[in-house]
Amino acid sequence: MQNGSKMIKNKILSILKQIPDPEIPAINIVELGVVRKIICNENITQVSITPTYIACPAIDLIGKLIKEKLVKFGYKNINIKMVYYPTWTTDWISEETKLKLKNYGISPPNLINSKNKKIICPKCNSNNTSLKSFFSSTPCKSLHKCNDCIEPFEYFKCI
Repeated sequence: MQNGSKMIKNKILSILKQIPDPEIPAINIVELGVVRKIICNENITQVSITPTYIACPAIDLIGKLIKEKLVKFGYKNINIKMVYYPTWTTDWISEETKLKLKNYGISPPNLINSKNKKIICPKCNSNNTSLKSFFSSTPCKSLHKCNDCIEPFEYFKCI
């Protein structure tokens, strides 16, 4: 029975990987690290999620998208459980996902020049950058400008 349960969880996880993050569609909600735990039995499917910020504006939408996607695949009695501890951290983002962010034009967490502590431009890899706003399109990102390629870009803040 243990193997069957693991197979079901893996199937659900693969379904959830089809849901793009509402704020950063280049990555999915699993890659972002908000999906924390899946419990599935004959009565209920429970997906535990953790917001990137306590007041993350997308977390309710993510819960709704999870329910819609699982219903589409035949799951019933779906419960979304909010988990606030441990708090979400950028450490939960894999190196592969950080590369996806960079390729999308967002400087991923920890993409900082070790000598001058400047955020590196995801477009031209310059460290000649400047902070324009501590907040950007979402609270988890800040707005920067590359002084070499003159392009604005967002930085996914380390949390």
